[in-house]
Amino acid sequence: MATEKKYFRNAAPFRVPTTDGKLIEEHIGLASTHTSQYSVAHMVAPPHWSEPHQQPEFDEITIVVRGRKRFEIDGDVVELQAGESLLIRAGARVRYSNPFEAECEYWSVCVPAFSPATVHREE
Repeated sequence: MATEKKYFRNAAPFRVPTTDGKLIEEHIGLASTHTSQYSVAHMVAPPHWSEPHQQPEFDEITIVVRGRKRFEIDGDVVELQAGESLLIRAGARVRYSNPFEAECEYWSVCVPAFSPATVHREE
């Protein structure tokens, strides 16, 4: 009887195509491993990057590795620095940006997994 391995090593994360200069590499999630319970992505946002407001159906944890990142959450403004983390609960109206002069490198964990169908970006 064959046994299934209790681990998965991903040496080639899925690189999400973008048009705004942001690097997104999904290590675990719907696009990379067809995992729906959670997703884990490494990201690098260029200076002066931003995206539209959104109101996701998932919780999102951000861990900043390098630089700074700005969050507008239900009218509040929060800025994180390297070494800090933030949990944003599902249903919050949020806008992510890097209005600063340096790149921002961070990791994002979404529960359940990130999906374009459940992020609800405003246009």
